Amino acid sequence: MSDEIIFHHYPASPFSEKVRVAFGIKGLAWRSVEIPNMMPKPDLLPLTGGYRKTPVMQIGADVFCDTQIILRELERRYPTPSIFPVKNGLAYAIGFWADRMFFMASVALVFAEVGDMVPEAFKQDRSKMSGSTFNTDAMKAAAPFMRDQWRAHADFVAETLEDGRDFMGGAKPGAADIHAYMNFWWLQAAVPHIANSFLQEMPKVAAWVARVSAIGHGKPTPMDSKEALKIAKAATPEAKMAADPNDPRGLTPGTRVTVSADDYGRDPVAGTILFGNAHEIAIARSDDQVGDVVVHFPRAGFMVTPV
Repeated sequence: MSDEIIFHHYPASPFSEKVRVAFGIKGLAWRSVEIPNMMPKPDLLPLTGGYRKTPVMQIGADVFCDTQIILRELERRYPTPSIFPVKNGLAYAIGFWADRMFFMASVALVFAEVGDMVPEAFKQDRSKMSGSTFNTDAMKAAAPFMRDQWRAHADFVAETLEDGRDFMGGAKPGAADIHAYMNFWWLQAAVPHIANSFLQEMPKVAAWVARVSAIGHGKPTPMDSKEALKIAKAATPEAKMAADPNDPRGLTPGTRVTVSADDYGRDPVAGTILFGNAHEIAIARSDDQVGDVVVHFPRAGFMVTPV
């Protein structure tokens, strides 16, 4: 069915864990397409047009890149139960903090410990994705400072939970929990002795981590990547053309552009603007394997360049 949620991810991906928890909160059924954790990704790039980061969500011939836009789309399609118990943009700001500053501390701590066991091909892949050398020796040297940073970021969560609330927004789990939890989940999965050393001094955070973990991942069933490509080709994109009269750069539907992340994994995706607004840009593109698709990106953290 073209309205099925098809989620392209791999089990150890911390960013994928965000969306899997959102599926759990909403009790959603979804199709699980497991993709490689590094290039090449031959059955993903035809859908995205070159975007290589994980995860990606597909619904028919609409493709959603980055957890910002994936969570926003899930909320639009499946508003109950909401992942925004407090209706404001603060949860997205928390997402930026968790994805960038907090995550960079997590990266340093994880690879300072396991870097010697990482295959050389993975290091080369991440060097290419980031545009700089994936240097595990440098991460080892930085680890003491990153422990300080990780503890400080974790303490933001501890202070939020200090009043005894179950979740960051109150009695119900939501996007703020999803974003912050990612770093705790990954550290526990990759280097549990380090995660536990932090959580021992933060019992309310440890209990919160357990509560979020218990939410689960909804109802996944496997799907082959080739089937996902066939579904895209047989479907028609749902997204419709719409102009944004307030676009600060005067970008209009029909403009040929590239879209790329502004941090790492900057591979540009070329297409024609279908619609845009303050938080989203959607571009139409075609590929021999999937036909006509619409690829959706957030505006925050992505560069839109006319060509």
